[in-house]
Amino acid sequence: MIKKTSILIIILTCLTLKLFSAEAWIRINQLGYLPYSVKRAVFMAKEPVDISSFALHHALTDEIVFQAENPPAKGKFYTFCSTYVLDFSAYKVPGVYYLKAGNAVSPPVIINKNVYDGTADYALNYMRQQRCGYNPSLDMTCHQHDGYEVSGDDTQKNKFVDVRGGWHDASDYLQYGTTSSNAIFQMLFAYRQNPDAFGDQFDAAGKAGANGIPDILDEAKWGLDWLLRMYPEKEVLYHQIADDRDHASFRLPAEDKVDYGWGSGTGRPVYRATGRPQGLFQNKNRSTGIASIAGKYAAAFALGSDLLKAYYSEYVTTLQQKAEEAYAYGVANPGVCQTAPGKSPYFYEEDNWTDDMQLAASMLYHTTNNNRYLQEAARFGRMEPVTPWMCSDTARHYQWYPFVNVGHYILGKVDNSSIKKEFTGNMLLGLESMYRRAQSNPFLVGVPFIWCSNNLVVAMATQCRLYREATGDERYLEMESALVDWLFGCNPWGTSMIVGLPANGDYPADPHSVLWHNHRIQTRGGLVDGPVYGSIFNSLLGVHLTKEDVYAPFQTDWAVYHDDYADYSTNEPTMDGTASLTYILSARQLEGASTQDKHIYVKGGIIRTNPEKKNITLIFSGHEYADGYETFLSTLTKHGISASFFFTGDFYRNTAYKSLIQNLKDKGHYLGAHSDQHLLYCAWEKRDSLLVDKTTVWQDLKANYAEMSKFGINPADVPYYLPPFEWYNDSISSWCQKAGIQIINFTPGTYSNADYTIPEMKNYLSSKDIYNRILEKEKRENLNGNILLFHIGTSDKRKDKFYPYLDKLIKELKKKNYTFTTICQSIN
Repeated sequence: MIKKTSILIIILTCLTLKLFSAEAWIRINQLGYLPYSVKRAVFMAKEPVDISSFALHHALTDEIVFQAENPPAKGKFYTFCSTYVLDFSAYKVPGVYYLKAGNAVSPPVIINKNVYDGTADYALNYMRQQRCGYNPSLDMTCHQHDGYEVSGDDTQKNKFVDVRGGWHDASDYLQYGTTSSNAIFQMLFAYRQNPDAFGDQFDAAGKAGANGIPDILDEAKWGLDWLLRMYPEKEVLYHQIADDRDHASFRLPAEDKVDYGWGSGTGRPVYRATGRPQGLFQNKNRSTGIASIAGKYAAAFALGSDLLKAYYSEYVTTLQQKAEEAYAYGVANPGVCQTAPGKSPYFYEEDNWTDDMQLAASMLYHTTNNNRYLQEAARFGRMEPVTPWMCSDTARHYQWYPFVNVGHYILGKVDNSSIKKEFTGNMLLGLESMYRRAQSNPFLVGVPFIWCSNNLVVAMATQCRLYREATGDERYLEMESALVDWLFGCNPWGTSMIVGLPANGDYPADPHSVLWHNHRIQTRGGLVDGPVYGSIFNSLLGVHLTKEDVYAPFQTDWAVYHDDYADYSTNEPTMDGTASLTYILSARQLEGASTQDKHIYVKGGIIRTNPEKKNITLIFSGHEYADGYETFLSTLTKHGISASFFFTGDFYRNTAYKSLIQNLKDKGHYLGAHSDQHLLYCAWEKRDSLLVDKTTVWQDLKANYAEMSKFGINPADVPYYLPPFEWYNDSISSWCQKAGIQIINFTPGTYSNADYTIPEMKNYLSSKDIYNRILEKEKRENLNGNILLFHIGTSDKRKDKFYPYLDKLIKELKKKNYTFTTICQSIN
């Protein structure tokens, strides 16, 4: 995955100093943009500024690659006197760039098809870190005595129920069936829609090591195992473990010694759903039924029974049975089951339940093909055509949950034209309402900034995407992109909302978490709550800041966000919010991956293109000599082959080679970089030992590309780079990749690259030997995807030149049905 790199920050520092002195900023998606996606950034300034144009510059050469006139002005926005939308969607060439508008310069702008690769799996890091029972991230157990049943009005009952497992809800250790069942469904749904986006690097226990099951299914099953314990009988359903007495201190889960009435650390209360208001102290919730929680459980069970068939044949039978029982329990007990408050007045104030039953019935229709479930799903769905928060500028905490009704999408895909039309229409109503609200700000984000607003952002992006998939209607594509961009830095603060992503970007570095605050263990992959209205922040109990607010210039009454562990209202990662990310991130990953990358990499460099294709790439390097040019070019022309040539800056600036280079360019051959001064990057005897630093590599590359630009070669068009001496390591590859350059190298085993050797060398090979070894390898294995490297010229000390052998080599390989393409064509 391409990430923002520190070297680019250093290089752009002088430009960004102007940005701050002028109090103007350009906000971007720090993770990057897919080549064919909507690409928008937001300019904002504290003073009135007239922006008549903006430009996209190549990060290596500063060359303007795209320019647009009269960007849409969005006017004054709270404390910002000027705001503009910078749309550069028309530019699609992969690479690393920066935007400039007025005196403001953006952070590095990455355009690449792989910017979202691995991001959905990355979110699972936080899910594993939140596991209760056995925690693989900490390698310790916790809460092994859970727990004791309570109905909400009697703390003295001592009925023990085994409900170990599941996930802690956030940075406290409460556990909620409401959020956990939704998290399970969200992860299963992400896999259902985008299975190819997920990998297998961890086992079922969450420890490193593949087990033949995608990690997201392992994580979902961890939750399902717990959910089965929370629903042990047809009419016995538990919905919560612990209450806010948990908030006694910042401590590791294994150190939890809170006494809930049965002794210090000896067990926690397990709340049974009763359909009545609950609360063991003065504060009570407003529960009216069981359907909201039963519907969520049933939907998770049903989807799990469908997706886990290939791995757990007996287990899925249990899941299907539980799904049907939980649904029936919900039908018999309509109404909401809210979470139980403790000593404080806060709880999850869920006020809707028909959406949960709609989703459950939709999934049961899918698993049983029983038309009764389809009709009941439609009936429940008609009770709430639009999730209410989508038509409002406020809501109570988790009042309308889940935040997105996937049931509308499921019904919008059934083989029933009237139901399909009705429920895609319902999705449209929610989108249109939110789109109208979003017009009021340059970020095109219309969600209300209530507690956990980032969950609403993800939900709305999900609804945009699902509606687009169900109907083909792309009218909300810009809003969908803007919502995702918001999560990665196109927001007033310029920060990502996901811990650790992108790795070198601006992201929550001081989240509200004991793991971070007390132990410096980062909550990687966690989605933080997100901004809230200024009025909400000022009204919350116990919220304060422990340090200077680095985002102070960007705080408004519209929205407040702090990267401070003490602000639990905006900077606390949540388990269910993180799980909800997996769908939209996996969808974006697959959108970028038009074809699966099957190339072979060594030390980050491509040393063989797709081995499934009977294709060969001929590459030629040049630094000092070019005596083979005429023979090589004549042979390539004779066979109608386009090849790839990689020259150093010294080669490009050598006036003797000017016509040679121009001729190659005119004939359509690929002309790439080979460093400026032909530096040796790392020691021959110890490859990991660097002989250069990042700045030296970057400046040398920049000089190489500067010489190439004199021939009209646009760096953005030639992103593949052959390192000097064909010798590099992971660090070199990483630095190049983060600057938008992909290292390539010859395929080992053919010895084509030995054509420069002279008799005095120990590794000397004659041209006949090289020719024979290439064909021997072809016979022994094959040359599918091989990159054959030759030198366009060699020292006079080598009398036995390989140049004339190329013609008969190509003839032999063509007889075996090999094709030949440039490095760009082979890779793309």
